Amino acid sequence: MLLTDEITKAWADKSVKDYKKLKGLKKENLRDNMSNLELVLNMLAEASTTEISKQQLPEGLEENKTVAQKGGGVAKKARVEIEKQTGKSVVTDQSMKNGRLKIKNER
Repeated sequence: MLLTDEITKAWADKSVKDYKKLKGLKKENLRDNMSNLELVLNMLAEASTTEISKQQLPEGLEENKTVAQKGGGVAKKARVEIEKQTGKSVVTDQSMKNGRLKIKNER
């Protein structure tokens, strides 16, 4: 969970707790409430972290945190470029409710 939080902070600029709060989630799974783009970037961050870890073979928590931040940084670069090209934020308060994307506070 600690490394997942590091990866998320690195690509989304939010901790998992803050991300869930933004989306208005309490017990729901964050991944289940991400848009397709958020999910793809999250997966890119995780896959990048895995590949970097295979090359660097980190030992201990601090080295693993550094690798997690690097992996998340790969996805952050993609997020920033997408936001630059579209003019809108990728990380939003929208979440999946009842199988469709809903905006927070929508009834």
